[in-house]
Amino acid sequence: MLHHQLVKSQLCWRAFKSQNSVLKSYYQALMPMLDKSAFDASFMVLDLEMTGLNPSDDQILSMGLVPIEKGQVILKQAEHKLLKIEGSVGQSATIHGILDAHLHQALPLHEVMDWFLSVTQGKVLVAHHAPLDLAFLQAALSQEGFNKPKLMAVDTLALERKRLLRQHETIKEGSLRLGASRERYGLPVYAAHNALIDALACGELLLAQMATMGGAKQLKVSDLFC
Repeated sequence: MLHHQLVKSQLCWRAFKSQNSVLKSYYQALMPMLDKSAFDASFMVLDLEMTGLNPSDDQILSMGLVPIEKGQVILKQAEHKLLKIEGSVGQSATIHGILDAHLHQALPLHEVMDWFLSVTQGKVLVAHHAPLDLAFLQAALSQEGFNKPKLMAVDTLALERKRLLRQHETIKEGSLRLGASRERYGLPVYAAHNALIDALACGELLLAQMATMGGAKQLKVSDLFC
């Protein structure tokens, strides 16, 4: 109960402090979700591919979003966007496979950020190693004129770390990566480093994690925030 109130208070404070009407509405739309069970809540699983790992200097190349409703991944509503960037993808192409030539039909940042805020409003964001994705999103929103945006998301990496520590397991290097985490639940191996596939993989991991925590119907959304 205390944890639930803490998470909700953080969100209420962000809504109160926000001087941007779009962000204020975004925060306010999320508040009712925190009181719902994880089964009844709406989730949007997120993954980004970037030119690097520094939100101050690097750029978002692609974004994958996969919704979860009533404990099920809704594949027909999954979406993937490529973003225009300044300069070249450089050596990062060896990781994600996105080449400069692929970005000819990419969308400008402002268009993707408007779309992101629209389709994720009233939904609980989910990501694996969420702080990194959120840092890039917040930097992108700041670039588009939003003053000090502060997003929140369920982090499947943090959930897995918490679970392993409770079991007194040794956390080895690489054992919290998305693929390694999925393997512990018997989930299939997917090709990595595609934003849409990784978002799907993260969503499936979340469902498996919730099942081990007692089931989505028994959990409040706030229970998933570490």
